[in-house]
Amino acid sequence: MFSPGTDGQQGVLGQPTVTARAMNSLEQAEGSQHDLKAFERRLTEYVSCLQPATGRWRMILIVVSVCTATGAWNWLIDPDTQKVSFFSSLWNHPFFTISCITLIALFFAGIHKRVVAPSIIAARCRTVLAEYNMSCDDTGKLILKPRPHIQ
Repeated sequence: MFSPGTDGQQGVLGQPTVTARAMNSLEQAEGSQHDLKAFERRLTEYVSCLQPATGRWRMILIVVSVCTATGAWNWLIDPDTQKVSFFSSLWNHPFFTISCITLIALFFAGIHKRVVAPSIIAARCRTVLAEYNMSCDDTGKLILKPRPHIQ
């Protein structure tokens, strides 16, 4: 007929006492806080691990883009470009041709996603965290928002 509460105390009809419910609520709040800190720590760790690779991909994209732009400039100012066929002019400017092919291959390989990977992760986390009145910055730190007041 009587069942013990969470702290061993029992009230009328086996219900936990008020102090037992308060202790249980406090334990849940501490557990939630621990979970949030663990989630934040893991998110910041993941975002920070992406930063070196993202930096390398950005440098590769910048170098190949500058090479392509330089090759395109040389290709366009060459007076023979207008006199020969398109493929002959590309054959005469191998630096531009190789740079352009490399840039296209990098985009097909997904470099445009790799240079913004931490931003993509943060944006997706913000979308999910919005349901819980939270957000995060670009480094993965959690931002707790005040609860909306319903009137």
